[in-house]
Amino acid sequence: MGHERGEDASGPDAGGREGDVRSESGDGARSDSEGGARSDSGGDARSGGEGGAIPDDEREALETIAHGAVLTSGGVAGQRALIAATEFALTRGLGPTAYGVYALAWRIAQLLSRLVTFGSVPAIQRYLPEYAADADRQGAVAGLAYATTLGFGAAIAAGVWLAAPAINARTVTEPAFAGTMRAFGGLVGLLGVVMVASALFRAVGSARGEILFNKLLRPGVRLVGAVGALALGYSVVGVAGAIVAATALLAAAAVPLSASVTGVRPTLRGARAEARRFYDHAAPVAMSSLGKVFQNRVDVLLVGALLTATAAGVYNVVLVVIAVAWIPLLSFNQLLPPVTSELYANDRTATLNAVYGSVTRQIVTAVVPILAVLAVYGREILALFGEAYVDGYLPLVVYLGGVFVGSAVGATGWLLMMTDHQYARMALDWLLAGLNVGLTYAFVVRYGLVGAALGTSLAIAVQNGIQVVLLRHFEGLWPFDRTFLTPLAAGGVAVAAMYAVRTLLTGLPAVLAGSAVGLAAYAASLRLIGVDPRDRFVARRLARRYRTALAERVER
Repeated sequence: MGHERGEDASGPDAGGREGDVRSESGDGARSDSEGGARSDSGGDARSGGEGGAIPDDEREALETIAHGAVLTSGGVAGQRALIAATEFALTRGLGPTAYGVYALAWRIAQLLSRLVTFGSVPAIQRYLPEYAADADRQGAVAGLAYATTLGFGAAIAAGVWLAAPAINARTVTEPAFAGTMRAFGGLVGLLGVVMVASALFRAVGSARGEILFNKLLRPGVRLVGAVGALALGYSVVGVAGAIVAATALLAAAAVPLSASVTGVRPTLRGARAEARRFYDHAAPVAMSSLGKVFQNRVDVLLVGALLTATAAGVYNVVLVVIAVAWIPLLSFNQLLPPVTSELYANDRTATLNAVYGSVTRQIVTAVVPILAVLAVYGREILALFGEAYVDGYLPLVVYLGGVFVGSAVGATGWLLMMTDHQYARMALDWLLAGLNVGLTYAFVVRYGLVGAALGTSLAIAVQNGIQVVLLRHFEGLWPFDRTFLTPLAAGGVAVAAMYAVRTLLTGLPAVLAGSAVGLAAYAASLRLIGVDPRDRFVARRLARRYRTALAERVER
């Protein structure tokens, strides 16, 4: 998700996808071991076969982003596992109705957490790499981000406290909802502090720090708080309070640790001089985020308002399962923003286009088998949470269509933001938000849970389709070529293999065996059809890198 500017890059192959862009980086570059990459001038300069030589700066960017994706995918997978474990414990410990109360309050808090930083996280990604040589300006940006988040967090907590009874009266009308919602109102600002601290790690290229705090510790403390409260016999309100207390401890630790590790020390000294530029970027991003609440998450609010607490719980479980399918896109987006910012600042749009195309194809290659598993075995997976949640299968399948489109266009939103087209994205977000509210309301009234998923999927598909067109219009960026057909064809083979297994087995054994067979068929098909040279280069370089790192650890 992003934007770009720079050299004249026009047409679908702008940026020399076949290797005719010359390197601007000379002998390559080194970056830190946290999230960077090393580009050497020998050996791997060529990918072999078609494509010829891959320019040095493109090789460095691809390896940096892919290394960040590998690190992040493990962290995000761990995050999803922790989230699933939390939801599993709560579905079993609270029962369908009480879990529905929790789910609606939690989702509202999650929506508000998208607003609480007021665009500070993308602003950090945009300006910290640019101010790499000026520690004072970096500190001022960080200070503005924390101050903004704390201010909005306090305002949101007060607003939620006052509005909770009214929200309950217009949604689930359950006695426990108001207390649960009020507790989660205090959680929003704490989540924002953790997100800002994590963004500092990300902006300096430290994937591990961001993964640790944002992907692992944040859901980890929620799991500990929830399980502890359930073990002590607390109600849903007590569970919410325990989660808030655990998150407060994490936020208190995140701020000093991020400053110590990144060297970016938050301060308000000099903040006034930075404020105009900071908020010029952050404000439209914040308005985009508000628009996206209505565009992509109005389904959660409408399910709570128009359906039952139990339906809200079922839909929440669907969202938990769907979250697994977003892992590839989130993983590759980990270090794409700072790489994009650097390439854009140096007017290397041709390289940026080549990187965008390669990374997007890698995202599609990674997401197709996940979508296949969820589509074929979705009923069995939902049944793990309880039989009541199998009703979410059709909404799950409908939602997968939106996930595919959102993944297939790559990081369009980030690219728009990193190339200073944040106002265009803001306008688009609000235009589609209005459309989505109307359509999703009509769909939920007519089709229930399926309508909620349909409205959101359409919103995701329309926005991402328009964003990729805007990127081509503004910057000449275009990721697609015929190499994208390879993972789609391999995905068809994988689906056929999984359905064959399903005719022989049922339940959890079918999921485990069918997934293994499907993934094997997918990998074999990719190998048979042929993988793009850039993808082979990335795979070989990372494999060599990790073998070397593993050998060094063994020798110690």
